[in-house]
Amino acid sequence: MKELVEVIAKALVDSPDEVVVTERESGHTVVVELKVAPSDMGKVIGKQGRIAKAIRSVVKAASSKSDKKVVVDIVE
Repeated sequence: MKELVEVIAKALVDSPDEVVVTERESGHTVVVELKVAPSDMGKVIGKQGRIAKAIRSVVKAASSKSDKKVVVDIVE
């Protein structure tokens, strides 16, 4: 899931070098944290959070075959 979030985020932002994606696992939950440059934060979140919601939907669909729940957090 980490690679999927990274590819999507790098396609959206102006500074793809500053995209950092970390993944940690706890129990049946995988938390994917996405960090981008402050100037690119709006591009990743989108108006009314639409892009962030779309990223989470894509990741949820991709993780549906595994038994783990995947949570995407956008960190400042």
